[in-house]
Amino acid sequence: MPYAADVVPAPVSLQAAGEILALRDGAEVAAHPDLQPAARWWRRVSEDAFGLDLVPAALADDPAEDEADVVFDVAPGLAAGGYRLTIDADGGRAAVRVAAADLAGAHAAAQTLRQLAGPQAFRRAGSAPLALPAVTVEDGPRFGWRGVLLDVARHFLPKADVLRFVDLAAAHHLNVLQLHLTDDQGWRMEVERYPRLTEVGSWRRESGVGTWRAGRYDGRPHGGFYTRDDLREIVAYARDRGVTVVPEIGSPGHVQALVTAYPELAARPGAHEVRTTWGISEDVIDPSPAAVEFFAGVLDEVCEVFDSPFVALGGDEVPVVAWRERPDIVARAADLGLVGPDGEGDVARLHGWFLARLADHLRSRGRRAVVWDEAFGPDLPRDVVVTCWRGHAVAADALAAGYDVVMAPEQEVYLDHRAAGGDDEPVPVGFVRTVDDVRAFEPFPAGLLAARPELAGDLPGALLGAQAQVWSEHLDSARRVDYTAFPRLVAFAEAVWNPAAPAFDERLRGAHLARLDAAGVEYRPLDGPRPWHRRPGVVGYPRDLATERAAAGWAGMGGWVEGRDGAEPDA
Repeated sequence: MPYAADVVPAPVSLQAAGEILALRDGAEVAAHPDLQPAARWWRRVSEDAFGLDLVPAALADDPAEDEADVVFDVAPGLAAGGYRLTIDADGGRAAVRVAAADLAGAHAAAQTLRQLAGPQAFRRAGSAPLALPAVTVEDGPRFGWRGVLLDVARHFLPKADVLRFVDLAAAHHLNVLQLHLTDDQGWRMEVERYPRLTEVGSWRRESGVGTWRAGRYDGRPHGGFYTRDDLREIVAYARDRGVTVVPEIGSPGHVQALVTAYPELAARPGAHEVRTTWGISEDVIDPSPAAVEFFAGVLDEVCEVFDSPFVALGGDEVPVVAWRERPDIVARAADLGLVGPDGEGDVARLHGWFLARLADHLRSRGRRAVVWDEAFGPDLPRDVVVTCWRGHAVAADALAAGYDVVMAPEQEVYLDHRAAGGDDEPVPVGFVRTVDDVRAFEPFPAGLLAARPELAGDLPGALLGAQAQVWSEHLDSARRVDYTAFPRLVAFAEAVWNPAAPAFDERLRGAHLARLDAAGVEYRPLDGPRPWHRRPGVVGYPRDLATERAAAGWAGMGGWVEGRDGAEPDA
């Protein structure tokens, strides 16, 4: 039985007539050429799930004369990403009409149409009637950037698991997958001109278990990487589902795997090892012309593989300790005119200088750089997108300075943080973020608006949207990713699509968990973990949001701060 009104994310408007209609075997599906990818995807998954044949047909020149059972057509008057979906009776059988502003709107309509067919639509095979409720839907997104980051550097995920994650993101109208491909613990992208990145940098001899403070290791080598063809496949697979894959190649910090493979690029000389624990490494790049040239070569290959208009450059958690130890690096900063308040060379500004060189290179390739908010500063080009994770205050500053912003605050949307209090949560790190907490996410909460009223007005920069993060220090399998991401990622998806929608919990419990079950998602049960989810004896590092917010306000306490303990508090 379809769930007529229980769509997640909820449409802006859904009117149900109360009638259930069957789509016949052999039904014709016609689509405007611009919308073919969305129509083709819906047709194929529906054929597999219900065991019927849906026949491609030509679109009539006059929509009024179109006799196909299912029609995807363009409606130029709708807002970007918007669509109108009607399902009604035509001679006793279902007639489905999708009018979409663009391909993005058609993808959203196809996902809504799939949900309306009930849990069976989320199975990969079956034999059942394809029954649909008679409805009229008017819908469109709140934000253009509705993202989720998947960390495949700390723990490698096989390609099949990444493709499955793309499917799950698309099912919830998420349209950006930031793929975190490199970090201290592993380099995951094949780069032909620098083969040691994967020969040496793609594996480590063992991994930390729980917080780094416990000093516990598993004694097992861990590794893996994606070939260029693997990544092209992921990109194409995501594109066919309306998802843009934004690659992240981090620098000038989080590079211990890189400098293990190419130690001549390190700020500290000598041998290095792919990092086996979590936290922040003081192994950083020597921000030299040679390093700029090296990364330019890497980014050229990134641009050959990924078609995204955006490329993420990292820029977070960059200790400058090793730079201060090197008189030649201090002198380089002074020679470049990077001086501090005392008029002396300020190596900390090499952080922004280095990333600016890479952003310039990407611009020459027709791409736009994305950085974490530590890189925001006087040396960052204005066209770079700033992803704000340490809190909300830096987002306000970046917008006021004219930078476009993606909100990703760890206090709200880091899904690797624990989903509840208590000792039963596996590897309990970070803040408690329940499903209800994530559903209530607002990029600019009322308290922030009260403190920074200028955010309610026009600012030089634009808020592009928001992004949830799934960091994988403590997620060593796809099952663990499922547990930590779902159903909280569902709640996030609705917050960035239609936050005004009522009855989220009712729709989640009454209909959507059954869809996740049918799709094989091993989500965290709403009443707590099952026995096999738990990790007895594995020590986490819980944090208290109220305490940290009282101390830091809207600024947040994450990241590396000079003079403070060099490891981030939650890893």
